Amino acid sequence: MIFLGPPGSGKGTQAVKLAKELGILHLSTGDLLRNAVKEGTDLGKQAKEYMEQGELVPDHLLVELIESKVNAGELSDGFILDGFPRTVPQAESLKEMFTKNGMTLEATVLLQVSDEEVVRRLSGRWFCPVCQRTYSYPSNMPKVDGVCDDDKTKLQRRPDDEESVVRNRLAVYKKQTQPIEDFYRKESVLVEVAGEKSPLAVFDDLLKVVL
Repeated sequence: MIFLGPPGSGKGTQAVKLAKELGILHLSTGDLLRNAVKEGTDLGKQAKEYMEQGELVPDHLLVELIESKVNAGELSDGFILDGFPRTVPQAESLKEMFTKNGMTLEATVLLQVSDEEVVRRLSGRWFCPVCQRTYSYPSNMPKVDGVCDDDKTKLQRRPDDEESVVRNRLAVYKKQTQPIEDFYRKESVLVEVAGEKSPLAVFDDLLKVVL
C-alpha cells in the first residue's frame, strides 16, 4: 500500500496507525535511508555519498533499498510506503520492482486536504522557545492565544511553518507529486479519503476502504 497527500495532510500519522492496526510494516524512505547509513550497508554507503554532498539520493537506490527489505523477507506480510514515490519515474521504477518480485500494489491511498486547510494546519504550529512545548491548530491550542501555558513565554513559529514557505511547499508538491495521482488512477488502485475530519474519523474512513 502507498500513502499520498500534501504536507500537513496527516498521511504519516495515519499510515503508522494503519500499519499497526493491520500488523504490517510502515516504511518511511527517510527512515530506510537513515538506517542503511547507520548500519553501513553497501546501499547505505552509496546513499551517504549523495547525502553528504547535499544531493538527492537517486531513484534506483531508493527502490533497491526497498527491494533489499523484500529479499530479506521482512515485507512478506505486507507494508505501507510513506513518502515514496514522489514522482512518476519513481512510481514506474517501483512498479517494475514489484512485477520483478511477483508483488501486487493493492491500494494507493490519497488523503484529500484543501490548500487552505494545509496552510491553517502547518502555519498553526507553534512552540515555546523556553520549554519547547508545542501547540497546533486546531487540536492543541494554548489557553491564551500566542502564550505558553506553562511559563507564559511568547510562542514562536518555525521558519518552515511560515505561511509563505508552506504555500511554496504546496506548489512544489503539486508540480512533482500530483501527476502520481493520475498514474495510480490509471492503474485503478487509487482510493481517495477526505482528510479534513478528525483524525479518528479519517482513520475510520481508511479502514472502510482498505479492509
